[in-house]
Amino acid sequence: MSTSLISLISMGMLGAVLAGGLVVASKKFAVETDPKVDEIEEVLPGANCGACGYAGCRAFAEAAAGEKAPVDGCPVGGSKVAALVAKILGMEPVEGANRKVAQVLCKGGHAEAKLFAEWNGPRDCRIAQSTQNGSFKGCSYGCLGLGTCVEACPFGAMYMDDNGLPVVIEEKCTGCGMCVRACPRDIIVLAEEPQGVHIRCRSLALGKDVRGVCSVGCIACRRCEKECPVDAITVEDNLARIDYDKCINCRKCVAVCPVNTIEYQEGKPVLKKRRAS
Repeated sequence: MSTSLISLISMGMLGAVLAGGLVVASKKFAVETDPKVDEIEEVLPGANCGACGYAGCRAFAEAAAGEKAPVDGCPVGGSKVAALVAKILGMEPVEGANRKVAQVLCKGGHAEAKLFAEWNGPRDCRIAQSTQNGSFKGCSYGCLGLGTCVEACPFGAMYMDDNGLPVVIEEKCTGCGMCVRACPRDIIVLAEEPQGVHIRCRSLALGKDVRGVCSVGCIACRRCEKECPVDAITVEDNLARIDYDKCINCRKCVAVCPVNTIEYQEGKPVLKKRRAS
């Protein structure tokens, strides 16, 4: 028998022995998984977007099965998925939670906000902000209009309009928060779906400075604060802010805002039950 043939047979026998050892070891040292993890993962949307705070749907399923994550921790799945996860874990279903959608808190597009220069760099708000502090736009707090939030949305729930502002398609929005994290100027927030009144400005500049660069920016006149019947609006650091937990969508602030910074979205309840503090 030739040396090469002997070598091949020896290597084959050695491979078989090692493979057998691996099979025995895999069975002996196998880590048993909770079958509930697979069941939970099966009912999740499978977006793997990380909005739940975990690396993906599998990681969230493991955390939920181990009672380390809430059953309603998947914002993409919403109350329907939360109920299914609760059922798998033998818990009471979560009730009364409102779906959250993204809200863009800036109205300063091409027609309303001044541009000091044209941006010729990459179409990425984060790059523009980190390299030049977004200085091509007059308002140092407003939307840069390069569409980074739109690109970040994994559900096609946003687009850029002709005025250079991102628009949220609420029917498609899952509240995953990817656009919120992508915006370097923090002008996007998540708000509960019934909320219709929004103060669409984030500028902390003085009123006179706001007027110089944007026709729809908050000038901190305090009219909204004085008009609100439930103390849901306060003016701090030259900016009106709304407490969504107090707001009842009465729209009185919308009517008195002299620069149309405050907006009411049609189709929302005119009044909603005031939640306990």
